[in-house]
Amino acid sequence: MKYIYQYPDWPEFYWDNEAILPVLSEVRHLQGRLVGKMETLGFALRSEAVLETLTLDVLKSTEIEGEYLQQNQVRSSIARKLGLDVAGLVRSDRHVDGVVEMMLDATQHFGKALHKDRLFGWHSALFPAGRSGMYKIVTSNWRDDSTGPMQVVSGAMGKEKVHYQAPAARTLNHLMNAFIKWFNADKTMDPVLKASLTHLWFVTIHPFDDGNGRIARALTDLQLARADGHNQRFYSMSAQIRVERNSYYKILEKTQGRDLDITAWHLWFLDCLHKALKASNKLLEGVLSKARFWELHKHTELNLRQRVMLNKVMDGFEGKLTSSKWAKITRCSNDTALRDIQDLMNKKMLKKDAAGGRSTGYEVML
Repeated sequence: MKYIYQYPDWPEFYWDNEAILPVLSEVRHLQGRLVGKMETLGFALRSEAVLETLTLDVLKSTEIEGEYLQQNQVRSSIARKLGLDVAGLVRSDRHVDGVVEMMLDATQHFGKALHKDRLFGWHSALFPAGRSGMYKIVTSNWRDDSTGPMQVVSGAMGKEKVHYQAPAARTLNHLMNAFIKWFNADKTMDPVLKASLTHLWFVTIHPFDDGNGRIARALTDLQLARADGHNQRFYSMSAQIRVERNSYYKILEKTQGRDLDITAWHLWFLDCLHKALKASNKLLEGVLSKARFWELHKHTELNLRQRVMLNKVMDGFEGKLTSSKWAKITRCSNDTALRDIQDLMNKKMLKKDAAGGRSTGYEVML
């Protein structure tokens, strides 16, 4: 099989502008509307929207690789690093902090030039112990293929299917120097299309032992921040890719296994971004609902446990809120948890979950 990087004209990518431009125009229109909408909000609401978006982005980018981080740790790590005054922060472990540091460097410093040491720093942040799971990997450097060629495979042992084989390690310095030079120098391409090509080009080279997908998505977010013109993120491309993970891997495999015409990839990327922008409306509505809730109850007397738990539920509490979960999270007795909950019900801030079930659940009255 001949891969895209094996064609003599690599990396002279080309595409059908007539097919792409109408979709690109619609995406750019939606971007402008969203940014304009967010700029009408106050600082506190914009900060909350950014916190929600970045938390979602980090969680979903890692989930694409089959890794699941704790939401409260990710949110707390982002809030601390952005200097946001958020109640109920928890300690985050070193691995979570590393993922967050990479994402924040990409989005908060989108105007900085890319160089290999910056990429090596991101890679080290993703793997602070120098291991991917149980396996020791090369960090702060390109992969060396000491255990064989870099391949994307699926299937049981002995029946593996090779979906893609990346360029040989001996070519990586040359390939990555060309990529970085283009990334920093090309100012003519629309930044959204450049985000699309950046993602494809980087994962095709696959320069690291592990973490290539997460770094590609960080580079994509960097380019999208350039397209938006500011470092506040109000939509998550990674969250939408997570929803469409199967089609994401299919279009990658199809594009990497053919010639340099990447029209189909660009169309898939733009469609995914279009959906991400649409989905941001739901996130924004959640932020606004939370703001309206606290404005309505700004004079209501609450204890710290109640305030923390109400925020947890509105920030995306996993599963059903029960008195036993309340007691466990706040480290109080079941009787105290029931008193807290009953008090909030009396104040019209909580209500019983209509779904019912074996144990009583509660939801916020937004």
